[in-house]
Amino acid sequence: MTSTLAITSEQKTELLKFLKKNKNTDLVTIYLAYIEEKHHLKPVLFPREKTIYQSLDDLIRHLESQGKLWRETEITIQFGQQSVNEDTKKIYICPFTGKVFGDNTHPNPQDAIYDWVAKCPENKERIGGLPVKRFFVSEDAEVIRNYMSERKASMKKVVYSSAITGKLFNSKQAVIDDFKKNHIKHLSLLEVQNQNRYQIEEHFLAFIQKHLTEDKIAVFVEALSEHSEFEPYLEKWVESE
Repeated sequence: MTSTLAITSEQKTELLKFLKKNKNTDLVTIYLAYIEEKHHLKPVLFPREKTIYQSLDDLIRHLESQGKLWRETEITIQFGQQSVNEDTKKIYICPFTGKVFGDNTHPNPQDAIYDWVAKCPENKERIGGLPVKRFFVSEDAEVIRNYMSERKASMKKVVYSSAITGKLFNSKQAVIDDFKKNHIKHLSLLEVQNQNRYQIEEHFLAFIQKHLTEDKIAVFVEALSEHSEFEPYLEKWVESE
């Protein structure tokens, strides 16, 4: 039989490295390692659908085409409530940071200012070892006006939600990055072949069936025989058959 398969020096190096690392490897296993290296296979399991795909790109393309990876949605961004506005008649002011509470923008402004100055990181004043609870109060319209700031209007923004977790992300790529990190498992071709818990995506299954035949394995063996480094392994495989 004339071999129609040539093993490159790079492939030979990788196969020998695999054989030295896995000393009891059988013929089918090393053939699968060869196919995986030759075709740059990187199978992935998507546990949610209990399906194995030939590559992560194949899986992502499939999920995107089915609308099962991300969804576009619109959210309203509401900016924080003003501390002081046109209807404020009295304000309570922290002397250390200038933080202010208005009588109409906070349900309990006096309690709030007490709590604030007691925990204020800039409050270095102590009485009996405890932070002082000193603050300013003003009912002067001009003073109050100094603390007014124009409130930004709410705005709409398009974001993306994960179809798997429902979490919101700023971009489609962020959804995909989260998916890659948290929702798939990488497998070797041998692990794919030796498992029966998960189904194999039909195109990937067809690929495996096309390459995993006795004829192709025989051609692979003949190609190995052209390299003396594989002789000890070939002899062992032949004896075991």
